[in-house]
Amino acid sequence: MAKRTKAKRNSKSKKITLKMTQNCVELTLDGKRRLDLSFKGITAVPKCIQKLFHMDEVDLSRNMIRKIPDFIAQFIKMTVLDLHSNYLEELPVAISYLQNLKVLNLCNNRLTSLTSKLGLLNKLQTLNLGLNQLEALPASIGALEELRHIGLSDNRFTRLPGCLFKLKKLESIKMDRNPIIAEKIPTEKPVSISESFYLVKECLNRCQAERKELREE
Repeated sequence: MAKRTKAKRNSKSKKITLKMTQNCVELTLDGKRRLDLSFKGITAVPKCIQKLFHMDEVDLSRNMIRKIPDFIAQFIKMTVLDLHSNYLEELPVAISYLQNLKVLNLCNNRLTSLTSKLGLLNKLQTLNLGLNQLEALPASIGALEELRHIGLSDNRFTRLPGCLFKLKKLESIKMDRNPIIAEKIPTEKPVSISESFYLVKECLNRCQAERKELREE
């Protein structure tokens, strides 16, 4: 029994070498270079992956990573970063240097807050923050002009973050299983959180249009 326990511990602390990471590089159907280090049982991002800074996509999901190192800033070509199902409690400011990032998956971690520098990811289209411990979003999220999809399910939000209404290209938002305080919106039938979001946004757009018409008159 002791031998099995020891073997199990050794497998968790297995060192990831450069050769191993190189063997985890694959080419996607659309010709993107993808580094897949998911399910490796690692507690930290291997330093050796700095040699693979030219990757287009990096998958570090389903591990036990607690911290994202500052050298992540070297991956300036990266468009997809998958970090879901880890033990992350915070994000480094260095993540703001990933100016080509389009998809960022941080679902199922331990985040209680986010760096305001996330608002600098001006090409970001999809942001998944579900299954964390967030109560609010930084106002800078409202600067993500290309954002189309955001996942906020299973957090601690009591209201819809106001910064979301600044996102003109936003197509979908998931707010399921949050302690949302229902907003009083005139309607003939019960409205889900996602529907409420669109009703409020539609109302704001209509008000803005009416004000514009009044100014023109």
